[in-house]
Formats: sequence, structure tokens, C-alpha cells
Amino acid sequence: MGNPRVIYWFRTDLRLHDSPALKAALELNPEAFWPIWTWDPHYVYRARVGTNRWQFLLDCQNDLSSSITKLNKNSKLFLMREAPQTLFPKLFKAWKITHLVFEKDTDAYARDRDAEVKRAAEEAGVEVIIRSGRTLWDSDELAKKNHGKPTMSISQVQAAGPKIGKIPKPIPAPKSLPDPGEITLEFEQEPPEAKPDFNGSSRSQGDRSYERISGPSGDFAVPTMEELGFPAATSPHHGGETIALEMLDKIIANEKYTATFEKPNTAPTAFEPQATTLLSPHLHFGSLSVREFYWRVQGVVDNYTGTASQPPVSLTGQIFFRDMYFGAQAELGYSFGQTLYNSHCRFIPWHLPSKVDHETKLVTGDYHIDSPQAEEWFQRWKYGRTGFPWIDALMRQLRQEGWIHHLGRHAVACFLTRGGCYISWERGAEVFEEWLIDHETACNAGNWQWLSCTAFFAQFYRCYSPVAFPKKWDKEGKFVKRYVPELNELDSKYIYEPWKAPIADQKRAGVRIQGDGKVEQEGIYPKSMFDFNERRNICIDGMKKAYKIGLYGNDAKVIDGTWRKLFEGDAEGPTEGNTFVDAMGEEAGDDEKVQSDDDNREDRNGAVEEDERGAKEAGGENNEGGKRETKRKRGQGTLDAHVKISKR
Repeated sequence: MGNPRVIYWFRTDLRLHDSPALKAALELNPEAFWPIWTWDPHYVYRARVGTNRWQFLLDCQNDLSSSITKLNKNSKLFLMREAPQTLFPKLFKAWKITHLVFEKDTDAYARDRDAEVKRAAEEAGVEVIIRSGRTLWDSDELAKKNHGKPTMSISQVQAAGPKIGKIPKPIPAPKSLPDPGEITLEFEQEPPEAKPDFNGSSRSQGDRSYERISGPSGDFAVPTMEELGFPAATSPHHGGETIALEMLDKIIANEKYTATFEKPNTAPTAFEPQATTLLSPHLHFGSLSVREFYWRVQGVVDNYTGTASQPPVSLTGQIFFRDMYFGAQAELGYSFGQTLYNSHCRFIPWHLPSKVDHETKLVTGDYHIDSPQAEEWFQRWKYGRTGFPWIDALMRQLRQEGWIHHLGRHAVACFLTRGGCYISWERGAEVFEEWLIDHETACNAGNWQWLSCTAFFAQFYRCYSPVAFPKKWDKEGKFVKRYVPELNELDSKYIYEPWKAPIADQKRAGVRIQGDGKVEQEGIYPKSMFDFNERRNICIDGMKKAYKIGLYGNDAKVIDGTWRKLFEGDAEGPTEGNTFVDAMGEEAGDDEKVQSDDDNREDRNGAVEEDERGAKEAGGENNEGGKRETKRKRGQGTLDAHVKISKR
């Protein structure tokens, strides 16, 4: 055998700096080196991806390709338009490949895909080299050091991580890259199955993603939005390693901001500029190394002469949260992203629950409409027409720009689930999956479970008021007026409660508060879709009952639908009757009714209940049916500490 002939497979590591996998590939001293990206149809058709995230990805790919060409004028990022499972076996043979190198990915689908590619490589006699680089610590090792269990609290991460070892220091970017070998494609392209296309409704023209394996011009160029069939993106945020490193430099230059950052104290209403770093999409696509970020920040903290913030609220603490979610997903796999069959997710009888294939134990991508009212509320929430300006402004910002502040995410998630609509967190997670430019499978599922109080966090009585909470940050309503322009001229004293504005004030502002928001009309802003205080109390009562019953997603009663026998028929959610047939026309068969892990309750030790500051919840709780529920005070405040609720 001659010198190594290496394919480097870029995925969520679209950078040259601090790449352990790239370093391992180059240490082989290859005679031929192909940097490639395979256009995986799973993400093109089966994952919800909005236009803003597509454009961010294309930005990252173009920037990386340019950086590669700067190091070697004969090279670039070669975009191959075929599924990796079918493409690689042909490339191994055509290019006489000896090594395939890539960064480890612990997403559930990615594990299955990589295992299939690895088997094909072994059959072809190709050595596969995999290195961890997406997180501070290898996610599998993190779960292993956490006694073989999912990491469900930041304390567990802080305890398990050091057992693996110190966080590695960043690796410099390479100064040169070998030439690629000859690019021969003497084989047939295998086009993918394009249906179902979860992104079909976003395409404004025909999809030409797989017309030719080397692209429309035959040059393996990065696709365009037009080629993918999408309209232009609307986000002002752009991707790429060059931009990411420039953004990091500016943050690090502001020593006080970097050293004293406390995320809960950043303003969700700030824009131009925003109050946080906005580096999360770069961490997702790997245009910024998580270790580069960690050590650059830690260097400032170590040398800061004042009092620096500490995890979990500090900048480095945010990375620990990210590792926590990755560690949980690594251990739980596909079930982490859903309720049914998830051993660590509390079961709450939400409206609009997911449909599940009980043979695969996976959600189908569709959901039950158990309540037309809940479906209407969901659609109004999604498109920013709830009649609550704070919620609507956030959802419109999300749709337009692909990003909202983390406290904004808290507010809209609480409103949809336990603090208003009582709709499944999985519906909200799907919207975030589509619209966020920083969507990370593990973090999205984990955050929605946290905010719906189904995992990680249990203080369900702490709700975000859509009126009092934003007033704390922005009394004049500048944020609302930016994203809900129909209220731009409304007196600020009514900006969060426009339904209270007298008709004369509405006329002066050129807006009428009327209708249900189903249809967008110029000069019209909808009435609020419900009384928030009333709905919050209904939701809290529902959560109390669900916590007392104490079911989890893999309990037998949850899987076969007989959980309804434990709830009153008039309880909130699809609780009528005893089975799925009663409420949703579908029931798990007898064979599936025993497919639970109910006998292994000790294996799902649940979260150490912490808030964002890492404080354990007083009183504690477990997942054994609520025997040690947290005691509530007679008047328990909402998170904004303004709105009180009475004990019922």
C-alpha cells in the first residue's frame, strides 16, 4: 500500500481551527486529501429546516471552502450531492481510499448513519478514524462517568467532566493542506426519496438538490438557495468561521462583559445589539470551536482583577449546559427528543400530543388534534397572533431572524406549555427546529423539557407573565414596536395590554384591537386569545395532578393509553375516556402495552432539580410519584415577581 489517500468528511465542524479530527487526518501525511461534504437527504427532506438556517449553513460552507483554497489553490470543499450511505462505498473504490476521517456526532440519526458508513468502510478495507470535538468532553464518556446515566443537571456535568480529564486546549489551524487526488465520478448517482419533504411548504420553486452529483455546473460548488428551491433568507445573521472568530475577538476585547456575564441578567428585549454573544449558531455548525470559545473566555476570567461570574450563569457555564444536554441525548438516543418511551421525561396530558409508531417507538412527525381550540391557539402562537404583544413580538422575531434571546425562549415556551395553552412541548420544539438558526437537536429537546417542567427542572408554578415580565426590561415597549409594527403608535401604557386601550386611543394609533388573529389584516391587531391569569391557574392545577400521579414517558400506562383512568375526565388535556381510542381514535396494540421499562424506575434517576443558577430546589422531588413534592407558599409569585397567584 502506498501513502494514505484520505477523505475528510466535514459535518458539524465547518472550520479549520481546533479540529481534532482534521489534525488526525493530516497526521497521516496523505498523498491525496479530499475535504468533502455529502448532501444528506435526511436533513434536506426529513428534518425541519427554515430558510434562515439553510442560508447560515451555506455561508459556513462557502467560507470554509474559501479558507481551504487559500491554503491550497487546487483544493476546496467538495459538495457531493448524494446520501453518504450510498456515496461512500462508490468513492472508496473509485478513489482508492485508505482512510475516512470525521468528527464524532452523538445525535441519534447521525449515530445510525455513521455506523452504516463505518460498516461499508470496513468491508472496503478503509480505516475509519473518529475524533470527538463537538463538545468540551466526549458525550459518551460524560454519561459513562455519570454512572452510565444521562446527565440531567449541570452539577452532574461538573462532577463527571473532570473525571474524563481536563478540557483540552485548542489546536491551531493547519498552515497547508495536501492536494486532492483526481475527482473521477465513473459511477451512477443514486437519487434519494424526496417524500415526505418536511420543508416542502418553504420551497418557492422546484427543488434541484440532486439533479447532478457534482452540482449544476459540475464543479462541486456549494449549493445556492435557488438550487434548493428556497426563497431568500430574511435573517441579518450570517455564518462562517471568519465571522465567528471576528465576533469572538470583539467579545474577548470587552473584558468586563466577558468576565462578569450573567445570562439571567441579560435583557431579552435588547436588539441592535443583542445582550448575548449570538455565537450559538456558530457552535452548532462548528464554524467556532467550543474549546476555542471556552479557553478564550476562561483566559479573561483568570486574569480579571474584579469579581468574575461563575458557572452556571457565566459564559463558560452556558457551555456546561450544552454538554449536559449532549450527555443526556448520548445516553437516551432517539427517545430524548420525544415524550413517549422517554424514561426521563415526565408524562403530562398535553393537548396536541405526537403520533407515535409503536413498532419503532418513534414519533411520526404528525400529531393528534384532540382539541380544535388548542390547534387554533398553537397556530396563533406560531405566527405571532396571540393578542399578547410580548409573545407575538418574540415569535415574529424568531421567524424573521432565526434567533431570540434565551429569556424570550423561556417566555414563549412557558406560554405554550405549562403557563397558558397546555400544549405539548413537542409542538414548540418542532417550530424551534424549523426557525432557529442555532437549532441543536440535543439542546432544543432538552430546553423544551426544562421549560415545560417535564425534565431537568420541576418548579412548574414559576410562570412568565406576558405582561409583567417584559415591563421589567422594557417599559416603553420598544422591542414590541419593532416586531409588531401595527402597535407602533399605541401609547406605551397599553403596549403589553392593548385590549385595555380605549377606542379613541386605538384610533389615534391607527390600529383596532379586534378579531381572533386567524387572518392578518392591515391596521388590525387581535384580541388576546384568553385570560392569562385564568389559564395559568388551570395549567398549574393540571401540572400538580400530573406530578402527583408521577408517570414518565416509558410507563406502561402511558404507552397503552390507560393513563386516563388516573385522571379526572374533565382535567385539562385529552383526558376523557380510558384509551387512545376515546380521545384520539388510536390505541397501542396489546403487543405494545408491555413495551415499557416500568420495572427499571431506578435507572431514570431524573434531574437534580436546579434553576439556572444551579441552586437545588428546596424540598427536592423524585420520579416515584411525587411523594416529596415541593411545598408551595400561600402566594407563589411568577418569575417576574409581580403577578401573584392564590392557593386554590
